[in-house]
Amino acid sequence: DVQLQASGGGLVQPGGSLRLSCAASGFRFEDYAIGWFRQAPGKEREAVSCISNRGDNTFHERFVEGRFTISRDNAENTVYLQMNRLKPEDTAVYYCKAVYRLRDYWGQGTQVTVSS
Repeated sequence: DVQLQASGGGLVQPGGSLRLSCAASGFRFEDYAIGWFRQAPGKEREAVSCISNRGDNTFHERFVEGRFTISRDNAENTVYLQMNRLKPEDTAVYYCKAVYRLRDYWGQGTQVTVSS
């Protein structure tokens, strides 16, 4: 079975850090680009960051650039999202998505809440 297991969310104060993990199984992980998305209450799901299948190309949306870093370990079938200098507006459910050609898989979300 294909699985994408996101974890690492939680409650953090503004300015704090969290590292999200997305652990994959059931498919050829090293073929897939991986993206992190988020959805805040009452808002559309939006892209945050993505990384190529070999990890040699990354992209971060403007609103997280310089604060978030995406990385992957293909030996561990895991993608990470290091989130620093978190802001209240980063509060959302974060999801990972694997994409290869016409195939894509979504993981379940992990809640990130930034609040004092």
